[in-house]
Amino acid sequence: MVVGEVAIETDVVIIGGGPGGYAAAIRLGQLGKSVTLIEKERLGGVCLNRGCIPSKALIHTAEQFSGLSQLHKMGIKGSIEDAAFDLSRWQEWKGTIVSQLNQGIDHLCAENGVTVVKGGASFLSEHRIGVQTDHDFQIYKFENAIIATGSKPFIPSFLEVDGEFILDSTAILELQEVPSTLSIIGGGYIGIEMGIAFAKLGTKVTIIEMAARILPQISENLVKEVVKKAKKLGVAFKTATKVEKAVVENGQVHLFVSSEKSGSEVLVSDKTLVTIGRVPNTTNIGLDQAGIRVEKQGYITVNTECRTHVEHIFAIGDVTPGPSLAHRASKQGIVAAEVIAHLPSAVDTSFIPYVIFSDPQIAGVGLSREEAVKLGYKVKVGSFPFRANGRALATNESEGFAEVIVDEKSHLLLGMHVVGADASNLIGEGVLALELAARVEDLALTIHPHPTLSEGWLEAAEAALGHAIHIVNKQKKYS
Repeated sequence: MVVGEVAIETDVVIIGGGPGGYAAAIRLGQLGKSVTLIEKERLGGVCLNRGCIPSKALIHTAEQFSGLSQLHKMGIKGSIEDAAFDLSRWQEWKGTIVSQLNQGIDHLCAENGVTVVKGGASFLSEHRIGVQTDHDFQIYKFENAIIATGSKPFIPSFLEVDGEFILDSTAILELQEVPSTLSIIGGGYIGIEMGIAFAKLGTKVTIIEMAARILPQISENLVKEVVKKAKKLGVAFKTATKVEKAVVENGQVHLFVSSEKSGSEVLVSDKTLVTIGRVPNTTNIGLDQAGIRVEKQGYITVNTECRTHVEHIFAIGDVTPGPSLAHRASKQGIVAAEVIAHLPSAVDTSFIPYVIFSDPQIAGVGLSREEAVKLGYKVKVGSFPFRANGRALATNESEGFAEVIVDEKSHLLLGMHVVGADASNLIGEGVLALELAARVEDLALTIHPHPTLSEGWLEAAEAALGHAIHIVNKQKKYS
């Protein structure tokens, strides 16, 4: 810093305007703090601009397009065979969605007194931060800071994302044409979501996963339904397979892969999507200048108040250990804001739901049956298939099931998982039930509206108790 240069004083500086950063900023504004929110690009972060929202818009569009072929079953006639999908036109629609949400966040920040600064930030000390804007370099002096810089795709050294042939999760959502063939390196949730979506749009998709099966972090009984549907859509899976190198030649990507089962192979496709994980954005922001330590993987350790070991500096979202989920980041952001304002607040729950927007969708919260048994519980499992649910049949979406994991001794609900249409919305009931320490009887005694998919929870709970109405009762115990 130049001697005599004046620093702008603010109560709190937040680096990163994603779901965690802007939530923290708005909450701090509500609590009367002066807040400077620094973002290099647009508010909303990767989730809004290049991830969650655009990808779900594409997934929804692909579902609508694919569903046209099923309309004849319901008596709808027309020239469905002539339907076509225009990806460039979809890009325009996606842009309007993102823009509307961007404007909403801008408005909320302004209404709550948040000062938004566009630029790149770097700590100069534990109480000062420098921001390089388009026009100048500004210095801010703060009492508290929140690090919310998010994450980026992990790209192995032998792969080079060029945005044309070899794509990351951002570049694939910028395509102007649907590729004829697509290979996906990584069978995690992003790979599965994008693979199924493009398969519905007519692309021949191959998913390559190093583990023995796709979605290896999710219980196998939940994943089976997704694999079955994906194969019907023509998706090919190469599991227990390692990618050794990629070569772009004659306008196509040649992937050299190997496995015990098939030996060495070369897979050729028009495009390749690399989606094998994410890494935190904790480099080049001057963390050492502020005295912030990072783990080997680049994560910042925090306590339940989201404090780093430098007491007045907080970290939230993807830069902290744990699942890279927008709703987790938002919760952490609100907690950090309230702690800064001297309110009693903490991230004191393990009930963070997950959602995979595959087809059918998968969602869950709490323990899986395998995790519960590993922890020493004797568990009962109640499961109800959607093929026995009137709403699911009436909407031609009967794949999947709802499942409850129950402690045999106390009847406490340990976990709730669902595979099926609208699982992403159904899991909210599960999160609330576990957060309130509900027993399986609480779920079974709650009247659910008919005909709805939510009745799956009711029937699953009753199945665990041995008196489901719409299926034959079969006790399932695990220990």
